[in-house]
Amino acid sequence: METKEQLLARLKEIEEWEDDQKGLFFWEKIGRIPFKILDKLTPAFIQKKIGVLLDELGSFIQGGGKYLTQKNGMLKKVQQLVPDKTIETIDDLKTVPLNVMNIVSGDLKTNRGNVATVQGATTGFGGVFTLAVDIPVILGLSLKTLQEIAVIYGYDPDEKEERIFIVKCLQFASADVVGKEAILNELSGYYGRSAKPADMLSKLQGWREVVYTYRDHFGLKKLLQMVPVAGMLFGAYTNRSMIKDIAEAGIMLYQKRRILERLETESPFVIENEKGTQI
Repeated sequence: METKEQLLARLKEIEEWEDDQKGLFFWEKIGRIPFKILDKLTPAFIQKKIGVLLDELGSFIQGGGKYLTQKNGMLKKVQQLVPDKTIETIDDLKTVPLNVMNIVSGDLKTNRGNVATVQGATTGFGGVFTLAVDIPVILGLSLKTLQEIAVIYGYDPDEKEERIFIVKCLQFASADVVGKEAILNELSGYYGRSAKPADMLSKLQGWREVVYTYRDHFGLKKLLQMVPVAGMLFGAYTNRSMIKDIAEAGIMLYQKRRILERLETESPFVIENEKGTQI
């Protein structure tokens, strides 16, 4: 297991990453505009598909819906790297070294990015008509990826509180500057001795905005993907970058939870690190 100093050093790196996320590149700023226009041009069948996404995300939060993932695959991957431990349940993962968790989640991020690339190129080939297929598929892949990351760090996506956290990770990955800071403040409820994850449910009253933000974030890229054939390139790039951003957010936010829990276990007293995060 890691020393307290190693955990604090890694925590500082994650908090620096959080600060970097609060910046918004010019490309992302203009990338949010087109869907406001595109809404008026989008065929009815795509609008209907987006409406279905709202219902599916609500179903995921409430009961997991069709998006609940298999945990055994992640358990086996971790087991291969820690042959001296017995990994049979998610609870067994809680004592796995952090560097092992990071290796497995990093491999998952690469694998899911490759899957998304193929998916985006395939659906981008047909332009606007296959875009209706791409949107729900990429949402499903996003939720599956975040659930698997949760498992790797020792958290059970079968629990409703974890599914709420997963949706907040999804929202964080596609939020603007103000949104990212607000979400980080909300997620602080999951950290440390004062953790009350159930309180997060009340903050998800506007969870439908997650789908719209998720969609708008890639507005310009998806607009370019609507061009038949040429959409292959844009679709491959869009989906790959989207999944990798979502995976990175999940890895960092779940890793932070695991670090803070280990620090709290090691020291029963509430202390503060350099950024003032309670431990």
